[in-house]
Amino acid sequence: MTPHELMIKTNHYIIKGGELTEPQKENIVRQFLDSQSDERTKNSFYKGVKYTNNIDEQGDVTGTYPAYYIPPYNGNKKYQTVIPMSPKTHIFSANSYELEIIRLLYLFASENPVVKDMVRGTLKRLKSACFANDCVIGECFHSSLIALRFLAATNLDDTIWLNKLVDKISTNLPAKLSGKNRVHGNVQWYYYLCLSELPYSIAESELMGYKDIFYQRLNKSAVMNSESDKIHHPVLFCVLRNCLCRLPEYSYIKERQPYVSDKDGRLYFDI
Repeated sequence: MTPHELMIKTNHYIIKGGELTEPQKENIVRQFLDSQSDERTKNSFYKGVKYTNNIDEQGDVTGTYPAYYIPPYNGNKKYQTVIPMSPKTHIFSANSYELEIIRLLYLFASENPVVKDMVRGTLKRLKSACFANDCVIGECFHSSLIALRFLAATNLDDTIWLNKLVDKISTNLPAKLSGKNRVHGNVQWYYYLCLSELPYSIAESELMGYKDIFYQRLNKSAVMNSESDKIHHPVLFCVLRNCLCRLPEYSYIKERQPYVSDKDGRLYFDI
């Protein structure tokens, strides 16, 4: 299994409510740490994207692109995100790859010295990355969601930064953007994923604003015709569940799972 496959499958398993044993976590951490990109790979990537002056005086990578995990060549196709979107740019693709891997490392091994240094370096890099701050142009906007999810796991104390990103995303997300600002269809779903994981004090107002949408969507069935449907639709249902169950009146659905009906083969959720 490639690091990307491991990252996606681990995320999906957790989103659906799965719990990992300590040996399983240790195995995942080992695989990710063993798959760090070497200096030759990183320098080749930086050269390819014409990224110069990306090392500061302390030896840390700054700004736009990853410092530890460069996506392997994939037949000239960008790797999909946890909630399936197909990036067009290296900014979106490469940051999704690195930030999601380091996020899992932090969740499973936050005291590991190597992981600690990765998180420190990544938070420092994101401070100087346009997508993790004010930029809303094109896939910088999409990458903001990746950054928000990463910060929600690794940097909970910086509520100013978290709130700033939530405000930026929520302000720009509903707009019917076009041209350079056109958004992927599943950007809204990725935002729901972030809302399911952010500190409740930050997410509460957004959850309340979307709760009728969550409820309505959980009351609708979904097709399960393709392999993609079978992989992603249960995850999307569980994202909705994970958002809605954070509200006290819907806490009773926390342990419920979507299911495939024997009658029509569609996916349902009993709410």
